[in-house]
Amino acid sequence: MNFSHTEEQDAIRELARQILGDACTHERLSELERDPEGDGIDHALWQALAEAHLLGVDIGEKEGGSGYGFGSLSALLQEAGRALAPVPLIPCLATTAPAIERFGSDAQRQRWLPGVVAGEILLSAGLQEIGTFEPLRPATRARPQGDRWILDGEKVCVPFADQAARILVAAAIEGGGLGVFLVDPGADGVQLAEGLSNNHERQFQLTLNAVELAADEMLGEPANGAEIVNWIAERTQAALAAVQLGVCEAAIRKTAEYTSERKQFGRAIGTFQAVTMRIADAYVDLECMKSTLWQAVWRVEEGLPCAAEVAAAKWWTCRGGSRVAHTAMHLHGGIGADVDYPIHRYLLWAQQIGLTLGGAGEQLMRIGSLHAKSESVVTPPA
Repeated sequence: MNFSHTEEQDAIRELARQILGDACTHERLSELERDPEGDGIDHALWQALAEAHLLGVDIGEKEGGSGYGFGSLSALLQEAGRALAPVPLIPCLATTAPAIERFGSDAQRQRWLPGVVAGEILLSAGLQEIGTFEPLRPATRARPQGDRWILDGEKVCVPFADQAARILVAAAIEGGGLGVFLVDPGADGVQLAEGLSNNHERQFQLTLNAVELAADEMLGEPANGAEIVNWIAERTQAALAAVQLGVCEAAIRKTAEYTSERKQFGRAIGTFQAVTMRIADAYVDLECMKSTLWQAVWRVEEGLPCAAEVAAAKWWTCRGGSRVAHTAMHLHGGIGADVDYPIHRYLLWAQQIGLTLGGAGEQLMRIGSLHAKSESVVTPPA
């Protein structure tokens, strides 16, 4: 594969860095975190991204986007991670909108995607359930009733659910198959319970009690539901890895600046051997995160089998991300634990992304399982 970026990706990265860097100051992030009436979204920033035509980089021209692909979206997500941007890029642009574009009907695409590109519509996704990180085996159930569907179940960690026009939900179909539905959070039978994640993101427990959905609120058919959910999961996981890479790159850059300025015994602490070794280890982690991420992104974008590559990127996202974020905190010393100083946010974001992906141990088990399945049985010679 070619690890170099396209001209479009470089231009998107440059534009996004300028917009996000100007908007996501320490003071602005603190203001949003401390606002008891806020919803956790910087709506002014979301509109600025829309006006710069960045919300549609992975949405086709027919629906108002630019159609540059998943690699360009990943470049945007990496910059969002650098800035710790409080906007719903993952659930809206990496998960739900591309699923509608690929698997939805013409009517569904025209109903939702132009509004997403314009920054007028937010979409979210509920793929997680208590006790499992496997979206292909949901406990949520759907049963047909005439020309409608009835959903019962519970999803957790649904970001910005109260602001979403629709929430993508996977449910096991009564009698077999898997359904992917677009649920109105304001529909009868839907209950939302708000919580706050490690990185101050508003997340919700979504409870579905006999929620009725029209037939046109389903993406695809139950027969290909598993394919749809697997496609969504792989894209979302790679997208989270892109955000994590940006988070960790920014954390180490800020740490390098701090250790070059902070002095002890008349010397910058960045010249001490123990400090340089920690920074060197973090650099290795970053390079591994970067290479596994872009291999996974390339395979996702090309439509190639990517389960092993995404799992490897997830492992480095969890393990490498945790090590890098802790290194940044430790090398800042006592000031790193001060919530009035910005470095602590990078640890919170790195922890939250790792938890969302299931942790490094979960990914190692998945990689081992994939490897075991791919190996052929060799009969030893007599």
